[in-house]
Amino acid sequence: MIVLAIDTAGIDCSAAVFDSSASRLLSAVSEEIGKGHAERLMAVIDQALDEAQVDLHAVGRIAVVIGPGSFTGIRVGVAAARGLALSLGIDCVGVSTLETLAASYRATSGSDMPVLIAMDAKREEIYAQAFAVDGAALNEPAALSAENVDNLVKSLSAEPTGSWISKTGDRFDIGTVARIGAAKDAAGARPKPLYLRGPDAKPQTGFALARV
Repeated sequence: MIVLAIDTAGIDCSAAVFDSSASRLLSAVSEEIGKGHAERLMAVIDQALDEAQVDLHAVGRIAVVIGPGSFTGIRVGVAAARGLALSLGIDCVGVSTLETLAASYRATSGSDMPVLIAMDAKREEIYAQAFAVDGAALNEPAALSAENVDNLVKSLSAEPTGSWISKTGDRFDIGTVARIGAAKDAAGARPKPLYLRGPDAKPQTGFALARV
């Protein structure tokens, strides 16, 4: 099965093509853009397909990063993935940023301990979730205080990692997203944004125009 993976949840706009039957990453394209994912996503997808020498209609599944992360970016990616899947008549699965970071950490660290992913959520909050050595989630993803994250690390004897620890931007390996997406059970509900709190931007009040 050919999997097309999409990520617009962080500072990158990324796409990858993965052949699950051969367990081989055919292409991976990632642009660090910060904002403006909607304007760049389709071009990045086209580049990934071209580099993989795969036609869009050969794709059998789409995997999309659902968050937590950039509120607007997540909406862009999920909407694009749903639209493509609908037009192609194929499955679409969601992959969280937290499980992606956990899998990436596990692949490079060689650790045999639980890992706690801690993403800087701003406003003195941290998006956090812990994962066992086999990748199973040990708790639900949540927006926590630093104190609660520290307590969770201690109670699980977990190794903490993520942007709250490294003080860098959130980046999610698109090849890892593709591999996770290929292994997902597609029988569940269609992917939807994983928001752990409301958007930072709030509508202005007191300036509504009168209806005429």
